[in-house]
Amino acid sequence: MTDTARTARAGVPERPTLDGLEETWARRWQEEGTYAFDRSKATVRGRGEASDSPSPDGRRSDVYAIDTPPPTVSGELHMGHVFSYTHTDLVARFQRMRGRTVFYPMGWDDNGLPTERRVQNVYGVRCDPELPYDPSWVPPAAPVDDAARKDPTPISRRNFIELCERLTVADEQVFEALWRRLGLSVDWSLTYTTIGRVARATSQRAFLRNLARGEAYQAEAPTLWDVGFATAVAQAELEDRERPGAYHRLRFHGSGGREVLIDTTRPELLPACVALVCHPDDERYADLVGAVVRTPVFGAEVPVRAHPLADPAKGTGIAMVCTFGDLTDVTWWRELHLDTRVVIGRDGRLLPEAPAGVPAEPYAALAGQTVNGARRTIVEMLADAGDLVGEPRPITHPVKFYERGDRPLEIVSTRQWYLRNGGRDVGLREELLARGRELRWVPEHMRHRYEHWVGGLTGDWLVSRQRFFGVPVPVWYRLDDAGEPDWTHPLTPEESALPIDPSTDAPPGYDESQRGVPGGFVGDPDVLDTWATSSLTPQIVGGWETDPDLFRRVFPMDLRPQGQEIIRTWLFATVVRSHLEHGVLPWRDAELSGWILDPDRKKMSKSKGNVVTPMALLEEHGSDAVRYWAANGRPGTDLAFDPAQIKVGRRLATKLLNASRFALGLGAADALRASATEPLDRSMLTELSGVVVTATSAFEAYDHTAALQAAEAFFWRFCDDYIELVKERAYGSGPGADSARAALASALSVQLRLFAPALPYATEEVWSWWRYGSVHRAPWPTTYEVGRAISGTGDPELLRLAGDALSQVRRAKSERKLSMKAEVPLAEALGPAALLDQLTVVADDLKAAGRIGKLDLLPGRTPELVIACAF
Repeated sequence: MTDTARTARAGVPERPTLDGLEETWARRWQEEGTYAFDRSKATVRGRGEASDSPSPDGRRSDVYAIDTPPPTVSGELHMGHVFSYTHTDLVARFQRMRGRTVFYPMGWDDNGLPTERRVQNVYGVRCDPELPYDPSWVPPAAPVDDAARKDPTPISRRNFIELCERLTVADEQVFEALWRRLGLSVDWSLTYTTIGRVARATSQRAFLRNLARGEAYQAEAPTLWDVGFATAVAQAELEDRERPGAYHRLRFHGSGGREVLIDTTRPELLPACVALVCHPDDERYADLVGAVVRTPVFGAEVPVRAHPLADPAKGTGIAMVCTFGDLTDVTWWRELHLDTRVVIGRDGRLLPEAPAGVPAEPYAALAGQTVNGARRTIVEMLADAGDLVGEPRPITHPVKFYERGDRPLEIVSTRQWYLRNGGRDVGLREELLARGRELRWVPEHMRHRYEHWVGGLTGDWLVSRQRFFGVPVPVWYRLDDAGEPDWTHPLTPEESALPIDPSTDAPPGYDESQRGVPGGFVGDPDVLDTWATSSLTPQIVGGWETDPDLFRRVFPMDLRPQGQEIIRTWLFATVVRSHLEHGVLPWRDAELSGWILDPDRKKMSKSKGNVVTPMALLEEHGSDAVRYWAANGRPGTDLAFDPAQIKVGRRLATKLLNASRFALGLGAADALRASATEPLDRSMLTELSGVVVTATSAFEAYDHTAALQAAEAFFWRFCDDYIELVKERAYGSGPGADSARAALASALSVQLRLFAPALPYATEEVWSWWRYGSVHRAPWPTTYEVGRAISGTGDPELLRLAGDALSQVRRAKSERKLSMKAEVPLAEALGPAALLDQLTVVADDLKAAGRIGKLDLLPGRTPELVIACAF
C-alpha cells in the first residue's frame, strides 16, 4: 500500500471517537491488502547468501519472516494469548514501517489430543477404529449432557475425524475474529492448519527423510503411557504433580532366614518385581549382592544387584525394581540387564495372566483390577501373609503426569517410533547445544532453559501416538504367510503421493484387497505427535518443496515468538528438525513471553479458574487500550492483569484523537513540509528527534515497552505543555504562526508513526484525516526527517523550561481556585541568570499560554526557577 493507493482523505470529524474503529479499519485493511506479503519485493536468492546489500550480520535485510505460533484451537483464547501475540504484532508493524517485506502468517494447531478430547466432551462420542464408516451418521446436538459424556457413543475413525474437522473449523472462525479485532497485522492469505493437506504432506515428507537417513527408528521399549488418553507420551510432555501416597514396608526373604525390608509406594507392582537394588558402598547389603531373595506373597526369586542410583538414605536403603514403576526402574532394568515382568496393560488394569516366574494362583486375585484396586488387594494379602511390616505411612510425593492428562502415567512396553534428538547421541547433543548458542535469545537468560533441557535428555524423541486425529505415520508393513507384520522393513510411499493415510491407502505394488491378509500388508495405525508436525511450521508456511521460490525468500526466518514453557517442546523440536533437514537454525531470533498474573500475582491458568477471556474487554475498552496494556510487558517478564492499565490505554488513544483534531484544526495539515523557525518549536522537534532514537533502538532490541514509554512520555508533554504554549501563536498569522503549524504537523506525523505499532486503530484513523495511504505502510520516522523540519538547531531544554514555568502558573491559579483562563496581571520569574536568559527566548509563548500581562525577570534570587504570580 502506498500513499497514492487511496484517492481521498477522510477529513477531520467534529467529534472523534474510538468506538467502531475496529470494524471500519479491520475491513479496510483486508480489502486493501495493507498487510499482504509481496514476494515481488523480496530477493529471489536464498536467505543468508551474499547479496549486494547485506545487513551487518550477513543476512538479507529486505524480508522479515515470522514463525508465528499456531494457537491450539481446542479451547478459548485468554489474556495470555493477547499478551504474547500483541508483542509479535508490535515487532511485525515496526519492521514493516522500517521498509522490510514482512512475512507474517497465522496458523491453527488443530490436530492431536486436545481436539479429540474436546470432540468427545462436546458430542459425547468415542472413536472405535474397528467400526465401519457410516456416511449417514449425524452427530448429536452439541453440547451434550454429562450422561452422554459418561456413556459416549462409539463411532468409526473416519466419522470421528470428520467430527474433529467440523469442530475445529468453527473454533478457528472464532479465533480469527478475535485476532482481527485485536488488530494483528497478519497476512490472512497465508493461514494454515496443522491438520491441513499441506501440513500433513510436509510432516510426512520430513518423517520419511528422517527414516531414510536413519534419524527415525522403531523400537519395542518401556513407554510412558497415559491411561486416560490411551497413548504414549514423550519426555517433553511430562509434569510432576504432588499427590498423596503411602510408604508400605514389605518383608522379602533371603537364604538362612535373612529378612530384607523394602519401602515402596507401589505395592501393587510386587508381581512385576525383577530385582532388589542397593548402593555399591552400602555395607548393610554388601553380603546380599549377587544372591537371590524371594518376594512376599508370590515367592518369586529375584536377584540383589548394586547400582549407584540407589540412595542409601531413602527408606531402608534398598529398593524394589519393577517393570515398570518409574523411570528409575527403566534405567536399572536397562543397565543391569534384568528380566521383564509386565503386569500393567494399556488400559491401566493388571493383565489377566501372571508374568513368567510368578505363581498364577495368588496373582489371580489381582488380575483385571485397576491400579488402586490392586493396591488395596495386595496390601490385604501382605498383611495376611505377615509380610506387611507396620502400618502404611502417609506421604505427599511428586507423581508423573502427561501435561494434559488427569491420571498418573504408567510405564508399559510398546512398539513406538522415535526421532533422534541427542538424548542418546553425545555428538548430536553437542551440535544442538551449539545451535542454541547461535540463536539470539530475548531475553538472553532463556537460553539456559534450552541448555538445561538438552543436557538433561535421557532418551530420543518419541513421536508416535495411539490416537486418531493427527498426521498418520506414513508407512505400511508386509504380512508374512502367518499374517505377522515385518516391522524391520516398513513400506514407504513416494513423496509425490503425499499426504497418505495407511489406514485407507494401499502401498505401492498392493491393492486394498490385500489389506490385513497373509502375504498382504497392514498400515501403521499410529499418528505422529502434534509437536512432530508443529516443529515444521517454518517449512509448512514457507512452501518447503512445494514453493521453492517462496522458501528461498523466507527461510531461515527471522523471528520465533513463543511461550517460555514450550522451549523444551516447540522451540527445541523445531531446531532439531531444521538441523537434521537443512543444517541451519530455523530462525535468527527467539522472543520468549512472560506469564500473565492475576491481581494476586498468581499465574493465570484454566486449572486455577483465574483466566480472563479477552473479547468482552476488547468490546468495552477498545483494542488499542488492551494492546497498550500488553505492550507494557517486556519479553520474558511477567505482567499482572490490570484493568486500570487498560483504562490508561484508552485515555491515551482518546487523547491522541482529540489532540490530533486540535492540531489539525490549527492548520497543521497544510504546513507539513514547512520549516520550524521559532526557538520553542525547534526545541520541541529536537526533543522529539531524541525520542525517535530511543524508540528505534528499543524496538531493534525487542524492547517495545521502552519504545512505547518514550513516545508516551513525550506525547503528554507535547499535549500539556507545547500545544498550550503555542496555540495562541498558531491561531495567528505571520512567520511565528507558520513555524508553530509546521512544528505541529511534523510532530503529529512522527508521533502517529511512533504509536502505530501499539495503537494501530487510533493512529490509522487520525492518519486518514489528513494523509494518504496507511500509517502502517508509512516509513518509520528518522532523525533526518525530523531534523529537516528544523530551521537551524534546537535546544530541547527550552521546552522543558517553558513547561516548568507554565505548570507553576497553572498551580498558582489552581491554588486560588481560578480558571486556567484567568488573567495574571504580573508574574515574576526568579532563578539563575543563565536560566532566565533561556526563559526570555520563550517568554512570549509563556505569557500567551499563562495569560500573563507582565513578566518580570529577577535573576540571582533563587537557585532554581520560581514563577511568582500576583492577582
